Amino acid sequence: MVPRRSYAHFCAVSRALDVVGDRWTLLVVRELSSGPRRYSDLFADLPGISTDVLAARLKDLERDGILTRRRVGPRAATAVYELTESGLGLRQVLDALSAWGAPLLGERGPTDAVRAHWFALPLGRAVAELIPEGIVTIHIGETTFHYVMTSAGISHHDGPAEDPDLELHLDLAAATDVVMGTRSLAEPAQR
Repeated sequence: MVPRRSYAHFCAVSRALDVVGDRWTLLVVRELSSGPRRYSDLFADLPGISTDVLAARLKDLERDGILTRRRVGPRAATAVYELTESGLGLRQVLDALSAWGAPLLGERGPTDAVRAHWFALPLGRAVAELIPEGIVTIHIGETTFHYVMTSAGISHHDGPAEDPDLELHLDLAAATDVVMGTRSLAEPAQR
């Protein structure tokens, strides 16, 4: 086993970056923050990552207790990856990074990849302002996810909620405007 690179600083930020500071690591965590994913789903939703790097990041995150891998399906032929409690603790880090990074979005470049579910983290803040506690389903084009807001915090999950308090339909442009703060979440059409 190759020893992990370390900043070798007796500092909490340094120790955290020793674990999650490699390129692609937090994006893998972002993909798993809404629920379990198969390797092929992760690879499809992380355009630009190589299979070798994805496999290495998954192995490192599993070794560090950030995610677990379990077998599912007929004869347990398929593996899914999901965040552990420790991995779920990174939600606050991802929330802070998405809030800090939202003003940096600017115009979408012609070669910029985009997935509608990437808006789940930054949209969560706008959803919580609209409904501080409850369940909200969001549709962005063909993508659907839902939020559960409680006094303990906010989480998002793949697919629609069974009985949401509110259901919103956005297109990618409206979602971008809400994330960038140029439009209120209350403005888009609601169904």
